[in-house]
Order: sequence, then structure tokens, then C-alpha cells
Amino acid sequence: MQETILILDFGSQYTQLIARRVRELNVYCEIHPFNHYPAINEQIKGVILSGSPFSVRDPESPAPDLSQIKGKLPLLGVCYGAQYLAQQAGAKVEASATREYGRANLAYIDEQCALTKAMTPGSQVWMSHGDTIFNLPAGYKVISSTADVEVGGFHIEGEQTFGIQFHPEVYHSTEGMTLLKNFVVEICGCHQTWTPDSFIESSILALREKLGNDKVVLGLSGGVDSSVASMLLHRAIGSRLYCIFVDNGLLRKNEFDKVLHSYRDLGLNVKGVDAKEQFYKALHGITDPEKKRKAIGNTFIEVFDQEAHQIEDVCWLAQGTIYPDVIESVSVKGPSATIKSHHNVGGLPDFMKLKVVEPLNSLFKDEVRIIGRQLGLPSFIIDRHPFPGPGLGIRILGEITPEKVRILQEVDDIYVEGLFNHGLYHKVWQAAAILLPVQSVGVMGDERTYENVVALRAVNSTDGMTADWSHLPYEFLAKISNEIINKVKGVNRVVYDISSKPPATIEWE
Repeated sequence: MQETILILDFGSQYTQLIARRVRELNVYCEIHPFNHYPAINEQIKGVILSGSPFSVRDPESPAPDLSQIKGKLPLLGVCYGAQYLAQQAGAKVEASATREYGRANLAYIDEQCALTKAMTPGSQVWMSHGDTIFNLPAGYKVISSTADVEVGGFHIEGEQTFGIQFHPEVYHSTEGMTLLKNFVVEICGCHQTWTPDSFIESSILALREKLGNDKVVLGLSGGVDSSVASMLLHRAIGSRLYCIFVDNGLLRKNEFDKVLHSYRDLGLNVKGVDAKEQFYKALHGITDPEKKRKAIGNTFIEVFDQEAHQIEDVCWLAQGTIYPDVIESVSVKGPSATIKSHHNVGGLPDFMKLKVVEPLNSLFKDEVRIIGRQLGLPSFIIDRHPFPGPGLGIRILGEITPEKVRILQEVDDIYVEGLFNHGLYHKVWQAAAILLPVQSVGVMGDERTYENVVALRAVNSTDGMTADWSHLPYEFLAKISNEIINKVKGVNRVVYDISSKPPATIEWE
């Protein structure tokens, strides 16, 4: 039985961080919208209510029915979750006289409380709220306070129900992991047995049971997710896994041949397909980013379907979907606005008639890498930066042409190779070169030029949900800029992107 902590999401930017911290304790957890969560069963050992951009004072704010949870399972409300629990019991939640956002210190801690034991007075925490809880009802005991907020945390006596006004999941809460461990391990009684080895073992058994003697087809991209998914399936069903690696003409320089050979060296049953011209034709004249993604996705399905039909009796399509893909495709308040379409979430066209298997859809990106290392994948694949499904197609702003692809491949190759040679590649989470739909005046020798501008991008992140721009050395940037302009015909200006996510995204399209 898989012990599980259930996290109900009210739309907080930090919800995934809660899940990641719980996973770091070797305890499995799942995030579900507050208004659509699974039936409570013996596997669920406790529930965490996330924060939210809403105020509980807003008539339209999330208001879940917790009757099957509260008083029956350990329950921890974080920020909005705590305010909701208090308000439902009759406490007042009102706008704070002073908004508390950022670092604060706990002036009082109830060291006898199971949730806050082993925490120290003065402990730094991260606050993010404009409302404050007043007038706790009888049976609600204050377990932490700051200088400005009396009800920094509470415990309902006679229940394993707790609320905290701060965010223990954020790194700035220096003893946040102590609190989460108290809740997950001590209060919920989880045994911390969810490890990479246990995941691999249980996944292989589950895949064998699910797939039986069926054949499975998988589209490899050269990225971490599809590579790890293929190795996990290979361990489970061997040669009944058929891998297809499509050259969409939007891969990095020489990537198709290099990665194809690597896959074959790993013993995978893989076929390479050169479909560059088919993709370029489908993309002709398209400039809108979302339409480009759809054209690339639709063409991939056409090519993939053609190849899959050459394999007799295939029943399943395997995908490298990971947990953030799943979470970002579910909205707390109904259908969400499209930030970007996920190429590997949302099902298949009816004509493909294949069932879908997604062996990694419960894992975050860093967990996928850990599993990949355990499976023996080389660092060349495991440690490579994330690369988007549509490839260079969304790093060429505007219409895509073979010439633009050639230019960007050369620029990208110089940039990435430079990061490796200067010992910077593994200090950056993701690096990209972007070809802009802008031309600028330049001077080369005695000639005036009017050529393309490229932007270099490098960010640091944990899982891609938030990211800060990387402070690459000026000397490195100067060298790479000079090399690109001198070696890549068609480029005469290089700029560096210093925006973070949010408000920008990592990719430009």
C-alpha cells in the first residue's frame, strides 16, 4: 500500500513546493484541486491545505467540503488553508493593519505541540498574507506567533488539525522542514519508504501487470523525460517496446545522429526517422507561437502514426509526461488560461486508437533525473538541460525556415559548447539561444551590415515553475558574443536576457 499525503490546491504559487518538500522526506504525495480530489481511503495518511491568491473574505473564494477529512485525518492548513479552517469555526479573518509579506520571525513557539516541537524561538519564516486571524474560538490553541501576528499558528484540541499562517515549504522558512517532518512523519505516521529504488521496483511490477504481453510504442525526443520513460519500460517489457526518434528539423546541431547512437548503445529498440521537410512544409508561413506548437504537434502525430502503423499489433503509446505537466493542465477554478500547450498532455487523436501509459506522471523533473541515474542512463542524457518538445521551433520567433534553423543551430552550438568549456553548463539549469525577428545595423570590416539579432538566455531553477536569470561572467558573455558574430553568417548582434520567471517565462514563445 502506497502511503500518500494529499495536498488540496487553492491556487497558491507555492503548492508544488509543498509537494516537493514532502517528497524530500521520502513520502509520496499528490496535488489535487480543492474541488476535485479522490475519495479518502486507507492510503491517505494526512491532508495539507495550500495557500491561495484569494482572500477567505471574498464571496467567490474556494470553500471545500472537508467533512470527510477534518477530525478524521491529520490536517494542516497553510496560510489560506489555516484562515479557512479558522473562519469555518467562527473566527474572524480580517484585513491586516500591516500586510506581512516576506521574512518574519516566530516570537513564540509552543514547544509542547506535536507540530512545532524542536523548532526554536526566533526561527525565521516566510509570510505572504494580507489577512489575519482574530478571535479564535474555544478549543483552538495558539501554537506560534510573530511580533505582528498573534495567531501565527493554531491547533484544534482533541483533533490532529493544525493551521499555520506562514509557508514552511519555502526555503526562507529556516525550520520549515522540521515542521513538515513533524506533520508528515510524527503526526501522520508515514514511514518514509518512497525512494528511487522503491519507485523503480513498484513501477516495473505495475507496468508488467498493466501491459501484459502487449506492444508499446514511444516517441523519443532526446530529452531526459522520454529517455527515462523508455528505460523504465525497457526494464519492464524488453523488446516489446518500440521507440521512434523523429528528426523534426528543429533539433540541435548534430543531435539526431548523436542521440540515436546513444539510444542504440543502451540496448533500446529504436528507429530514426528523417522528417525535416514534412515539418518545414507544415510550418511554412506560420508566425503565431501557439499555432506553431500545434503545427509541430500535429505533424509529429502524423509522422509517428505512419511509423507506428508499420509495427503490428501495437496497443499502447508511452509518453514522458511528468507531474508538473499534469498539474499545469488542471485548473483550480475550471479551465485555465493557456500559457502554452503541453505537447505530451491531453490525449491523442481518435484515429490513433492507442491506450496511453505514462510511467513518470507522478514525478518532478529532479526526481526523473534521480530515477534515470538509478537506471544507468549516461550523464550526457540525464544531466542535459531541459529542451522543449517543439525544439528550436519556439526559439525562432516568427516564421521558421531551414535557413533560420541553420543560423540558430550554429549559435546554439557555440553557446552550449562554450558553457561546457568554461565549466558553466552544470551551474545553469537551462540555457537557450533565441533568434529574434529583428535585424540591426552593424559594421564588419569596412562594410555596413543589416543582419539578425540573437538573444542568449540562462536561468537557474529547481523545477522550472519559477526561475532566476543566471549571472554568467561578463568575460564569458563577451567571448561567446564575439565568437557567434565572427563565425555565424547572418548574425551581427548578441543580447543577454536578464528577466526572471515570473513575470517572464523561460522560453520566449
